[in-house]
Amino acid sequence: MSAAEQGGKVIRPYGDTTGDGRIQVSFTLPLPSGTEEERVLAEGAAAQLAAKMGLQPAMVVHAKAMGPDFTFFIVYGTVGHLVDLAGVKVARREFPLLSAAEVNRRIRSALGRELVVVGATVGVDAHTVGIDAILNVKGHAGEKGLESYAEIRVVNLGAQVAVADLVGRAGAAHADAVLVSQVVTQRDAHIKAAREISAAFTAARGPARPLLVVGGPRFDPAMAQELGVDRVFGRGTTPREVASYLVHTLAPEPQRNAARQRNAAPQGNAAPGNAA
Repeated sequence: MSAAEQGGKVIRPYGDTTGDGRIQVSFTLPLPSGTEEERVLAEGAAAQLAAKMGLQPAMVVHAKAMGPDFTFFIVYGTVGHLVDLAGVKVARREFPLLSAAEVNRRIRSALGRELVVVGATVGVDAHTVGIDAILNVKGHAGEKGLESYAEIRVVNLGAQVAVADLVGRAGAAHADAVLVSQVVTQRDAHIKAAREISAAFTAARGPARPLLVVGGPRFDPAMAQELGVDRVFGRGTTPREVASYLVHTLAPEPQRNAARQRNAAPQGNAAPGNAA
């Protein structure tokens, strides 16, 4: 074992014993496995693919027909790759997690009115579990949703909302933020939906558009700029995290507002209030 490994900078996958490099992967191949001959060929193809992925030896431990033309596999094997922790890149939260009381106080202090949030799923996505987990009072993971916050007004449009309707309803509600949850990911449907939402709001409202937040289990939080939205939330996001982000962005502390105003003020030789 190298000095780097002994220092904990480099790690190996764990399977049966520490550092043995054993991993388990699953995938589907477009091969039938209804007959014995088809099954043998399909499992051989799965083992070959796993070997090309670096699993040596690769063992097919599970195979199940997925209809007449596809087979799902689980393959177990050993890889020689190491993980260098010093090279791992992670997206860290840039705002503190706040309590509901602190969120409400910040909104009252900074906005002097309710913060309006419009939420929906768009297009053909009929899955409301994600958006409801963030918005509904009962919430998610032991945290109440945004509807429980006294200073947040929630307009939940539900599922399969057309993007044009979302833009119109958000405008009518004078939304400060629009939250969109997308679970359907076939052919990158969630990516296309996020870009469509960004383009539609930008075309309709320009710089005055509301804060755009998208989320779902297959989103990469690092993709916000690429998708044209303000924030992307991935799997495991809780209502408290979303609420904290909203006030961090839309209802900053008064001292932060004052600092921004000072930084934005024109610089000159004359003191404020004096004639030039």
